[in-house]
Amino acid sequence: MTATSLLRVPPLFVEQCAGCGRDGIDLCHACRFAFATEAMLVLPGGVLAALPYEGAARRAILALKFRNRRSIARHLGRLMARQLLTHRASSAHAIDVVTWAPTSGTRARRRGYDQAELLARAVAAELGVPCRRLLYRSHGAPQSGRTRQQRLDAPAFRTRPGPSSLCVLVVDDVVTTGATLRAANESLLVAGVGSVVMLAVAATPDRSPAASCRPPADTGGRGGAGRLEPA
Repeated sequence: MTATSLLRVPPLFVEQCAGCGRDGIDLCHACRFAFATEAMLVLPGGVLAALPYEGAARRAILALKFRNRRSIARHLGRLMARQLLTHRASSAHAIDVVTWAPTSGTRARRRGYDQAELLARAVAAELGVPCRRLLYRSHGAPQSGRTRQQRLDAPAFRTRPGPSSLCVLVVDDVVTTGATLRAANESLLVAGVGSVVMLAVAATPDRSPAASCRPPADTGGRGGAGRLEPA
């Protein structure tokens, strides 16, 4: 084989867009632009989602969760943060700290990471606020692969007491029934946190048609904003 012919051999490993499969980048400009044009989804109970869980968005999230495409979290986190800032532009409460709804320990150990934590850290970096682990999963099977009725039996979370001045953003990857985020919300409020905002990357199609763009009332708000120092 000549040197010229060697130059024409395609590379063995070409990075592909996780959304559409184009060569050359982890999430291409076309997919990022398409995601950015989506309106925030507001689901029953005040759960927010940046995207419908379909098409390129679904493929990108699956690549993050199951194909070790961790770099996708940075792009999705930036999208979530920007949509949140637009959606909450008139809100009196700023986000003080970001946390996440942890997946099961078995899943996290198998993958080597918790995709919700990666997303939360990306969102926090974009918002310029600390990211802290505030929630610990007490029991409950992983939500993926379960029926809708099974998902309604949400996992339970433990948390440590928090100041009533604190506004916490809790992040998850995909919302189906919203049970996981609502369980996280309840745990934080019971612990004394002032208010909670629930945000996911995407909502499954059976939830998104009922969505609207009405801003939700702050859940359990009891005062002004407080701050946690970065970890």
